[in-house]
Amino acid sequence: MNEIISSSSVISAMQRACTALQSQSEYLTSLDQAVGDGDLGITLSKIAVALLDYATTAPVDDLGKFLANAGMAANRVGSSTMGTLLATALMRAGKEVKGQSELNQANLVAMLTAASMGMQERGKASLGDKTVIDALHPAAEAFAAAVSSGVSLKEAGLKMVAAAEVGRDAVTSLRSRIGRAAWVGDRTIGQVDPGCATLVIILKAIVGP
Repeated sequence: MNEIISSSSVISAMQRACTALQSQSEYLTSLDQAVGDGDLGITLSKIAVALLDYATTAPVDDLGKFLANAGMAANRVGSSTMGTLLATALMRAGKEVKGQSELNQANLVAMLTAASMGMQERGKASLGDKTVIDALHPAAEAFAAAVSSGVSLKEAGLKMVAAAEVGRDAVTSLRSRIGRAAWVGDRTIGQVDPGCATLVIILKAIVGP
């Protein structure tokens, strides 16, 4: 099944993700207060505002450039680990579709895979470290498998979100092993990882109702 994703659909997905991050700002801040410095919700709200503004003015004839520049816009306002990782994900995803004005499922698989690898490399994180990777990596794999099986884009997206939720929940009982959360030590055990929670919120918004 080959479905085409238009540039307007990409913009709409970005807008939904940004709106979701804004609405969940307090929740993400509460998670970050338990394991980090407590500014995640504020940082992501700043990124959301910047990207909402960017999406209304930036040209979308080249979706690769559109996403890469979105990553740079996020990086300018989100001076934090998560801000840097999201910027990296956008720029890596954009690199996969440079010059394209519309996308298909194979493009989305490549973009998700590149985003996951980019975040791993930039954050120097591995599966089990209790970071955003524990949600993103299985999500990317589930999406790729679903697309390969020939299901609709919507169904593949739902499987992606479900895998991200399972990944988030699987590491909640673990101790954070990287970044600022690692400094907190055993107090992170049983706490939802803010990065995983952020990723689930973003993916749910992208897939839509």
